[in-house]
Amino acid sequence: MFKPLEFFIGLRYTRSKHKNHYISFISLASMLGIMIGVLALITVLSVMNGFEKELRTRILGMVAHVTVSGTDGKLSDWQAVDEKLTADTTVAGVAPYIQQQVMLSANGEIRGIMMQGIQPERQSAVSELDLNMVEGSLSTLKDREYGIAIGSELASSIGAYLGDKVTVITPNARVTPAGVLPRMKRFTVTAIYKMNMRDYDSSTAFIHLSDAARLFKMKDQVSGLRLRLDDLFDAQPKAVALQKEMGEAVQVSDWGKDNKTFFSAIRMEKTMMFFILLLIVVVAAFNLVSSLVMVVNDKQADIAILRTLGISPKSIKKIFMIQGSIIGVSGAILGAIGGVLLAGNLDTIIPALEDFFGAKIFPEEIFYISQVPSDLQMPDVWLITIAALVMAVVATIYPANRAAAVQPAESLRYE
Repeated sequence: MFKPLEFFIGLRYTRSKHKNHYISFISLASMLGIMIGVLALITVLSVMNGFEKELRTRILGMVAHVTVSGTDGKLSDWQAVDEKLTADTTVAGVAPYIQQQVMLSANGEIRGIMMQGIQPERQSAVSELDLNMVEGSLSTLKDREYGIAIGSELASSIGAYLGDKVTVITPNARVTPAGVLPRMKRFTVTAIYKMNMRDYDSSTAFIHLSDAARLFKMKDQVSGLRLRLDDLFDAQPKAVALQKEMGEAVQVSDWGKDNKTFFSAIRMEKTMMFFILLLIVVVAAFNLVSSLVMVVNDKQADIAILRTLGISPKSIKKIFMIQGSIIGVSGAILGAIGGVLLAGNLDTIIPALEDFFGAKIFPEEIFYISQVPSDLQMPDVWLITIAALVMAVVATIYPANRAAAVQPAESLRYE
């Protein structure tokens, strides 16, 4: 009367109270192991996705999506290229820049930095620098006034703050009666920014494009043009297309290529964490195998009776596969639900835990990212859940084959 019969019996075996409570405990432990493994995987990958997204956002706050530069560090006739790129409908913003390594000196302290000449009125179209000003603004960088914007960490390290004078020493030397001397120029700190990225806050400074052209003797040339696209993930194909269109006279790169090592390390770390945490599910699957083997040994008499009633070995195999699959599916589904709920509410759970214990997980004075970011991506959830389901089903094959191989006469001999 019950169809399918294998599902009904497998469900009964799952719901029934075993005489051997140890078997029930192992089955429960297997389900909890799968659940915890899936929950941990979803949560950890969501946090890693959140960190990657946060770092990418901060990096792209300073770095353009696509950069068009001269092969020798100088881009001639850049105005024509600028007009052409500005007319492109896929390009949201274009800004020229001049870039050179210099030494910055103040209060007896010297630091090597990357000096960038920019047009303040156009810089906001390709970066978020103006939105991260602690003091002053980019509008204070004016032609021939020799103002400079420096990072907060650089300001602290050399003791230079708003209104202070700093000396820029360029690698371009000049010949004088006293000998060969480096070119030096005094600048006034008119703005201080904080991007919460050490590479930029401690080693990058900005001046007006015209001041940079005079300082580095660039005349009417620039180092290149920075582009911001409507979609940052179109940067690579756009860079390839521009390189083909403009030829070998220029060099075109995208943000992924410029930061390839950094993002490759993040992806590798994410992949390794996936496989490491997946071992929790693998261990739970092994527990499921052992619990089902013990169930098969405990139910040999039942199996023999079912065989004498006419049930085929194939059906016996299905019974125990169904029983194990129910445990695995329950653990995977509960883990997925718990993982989605936990990952989706970390922004409220973590602050609550920090308030309860009175300690910060990521102190602001040590870490740039003081909050625990979470970016829940459903493809990750589906991948983890399906992987757990597959392992749970595979774990039932060996015990189910043992159950199908039980000989009725041998099992009932001493009953």
